[in-house]
Amino acid sequence: MRTRYSEDQQAVAEAFGDLFAREATPEAVRAAEAGCGFDPGLWSRLAAAGASGMAVPLDDGGGGASLVDLAVVVHEWGRRIAPVPLVEHAVCTRLLAAAGGDSRRDLIAAAASGELIATLAPGPIEADGTARLVPAGAVADVVVAKHDDDVVVARGRPPGAARPNTADLPFADRDLSGAETVASGAAAAGAWDRAMAEWKALMAVAYAGLAGEVLAMGVAYTKQRHQFGVPVGSFQAVQHGLADAATRSEGARLLAFRAVCAVDAGRADGARLASMALLFGAESARFAADRVLQYHGGYGYSAEYDVQLYYRRAAGWLLQLGEPAVEMARLADIDLGPKRPSGQAASRATLREGPSEAVARAARERSEQERG
Repeated sequence: MRTRYSEDQQAVAEAFGDLFAREATPEAVRAAEAGCGFDPGLWSRLAAAGASGMAVPLDDGGGGASLVDLAVVVHEWGRRIAPVPLVEHAVCTRLLAAAGGDSRRDLIAAAASGELIATLAPGPIEADGTARLVPAGAVADVVVAKHDDDVVVARGRPPGAARPNTADLPFADRDLSGAETVASGAAAAGAWDRAMAEWKALMAVAYAGLAGEVLAMGVAYTKQRHQFGVPVGSFQAVQHGLADAATRSEGARLLAFRAVCAVDAGRADGARLASMALLFGAESARFAADRVLQYHGGYGYSAEYDVQLYYRRAAGWLLQLGEPAVEMARLADIDLGPKRPSGQAASRATLREGPSEAVARAARERSEQERG
């Protein structure tokens, strides 16, 4: 794995970085929150720039780029917490291209062009056909989900209203009772598992971008804010917190791109690395946002300051996959083997822990069992 971008990737990062800096300003993010966390104008400009289908195969109307190339754009998206469902849409469109076949070529082409917005419903479909808290469900025209042994797709008018108290992200419940089967059996399971690994790896990259940007925000603020006649950044306790955030942020970036490379190459450890990267990225971003918010003092809790935008999304993005503790327990089972049947008791035990603490605790418990 390269730790630096190629020349082409650097050019892509700069081009999309400029676009997001210009179009996804903090003011634009705030304005989008009034419209369920989505900026249709920004989406149109991203689609025109080719981002909506850049990692879709050429034969399906996409740009034919790799998942790693897409991650370069996602990193810039995360830096600006841009109010568009880039990751959900990109992964869902790739899944449709992999599993949809010729019968859905028109649908795939429309999604690749950005004409239609697509998303995944990672949670179970209820008996009445409802998928709860679908990421980007408030704005998506197409929803793809896994139901029993099938991958299914439903197309319909998005509700245009998000569920409350979700960090101003466009979550919504969707009716999938009329969904059509796209793939079945082992092919469906393999395509779905790969899509989920891609989603986790790309969201880990987005978290790395968020963490780096909120850290830069904190460094800039502690340089210009004075107390007792000196910058607050000169205090050792503040320096320690920022240094810890910087270490975690860089570690999250490296692990995220390692996961993207593994998933893109189809390696056996891709799904494991994607889960690790997502959990560590979320933990690192929340740590950085928490420290920077504290260093802003009371201003950090004010709607007028930008740090609260990052703080809320650092907490909200991970919820797209459901309860974080379940993902932690799943990763611990992969690394250490199942300790006990999964369920509410297991997930609640880790709910108050970060990923690092949860895995370390599981290792200690297993060691104690083996000694006993």
